[in-house]
Amino acid sequence: MAGGWTNDGAVPQQIDASVEDAVKQARSRLPRGKSLTHCQECEEPIPEPRRRALPGVRLCIDCQTETEKEQTVSSTYNRRGSKDSQLK
Repeated sequence: MAGGWTNDGAVPQQIDASVEDAVKQARSRLPRGKSLTHCQECEEPIPEPRRRALPGVRLCIDCQTETEKEQTVSSTYNRRGSKDSQLK
């Protein structure tokens, strides 16, 4: 279904691009390198199972949870700016 100035398949392409952007952003936040033995924030020991499960981990679970709460940003803005969304 084409609408306005878009070509057929533009909406799925836009959705795919948005998902790819979100995946790239999530992957960029993943830790890399050698895991720390103690949290870089509170200096509590990081359990061995956590270090094995998540290579490059830098924070304990409590500090990681707090960091993720602070980083949570939901964007409802359509950065790709399809003409269909602008006409509504």
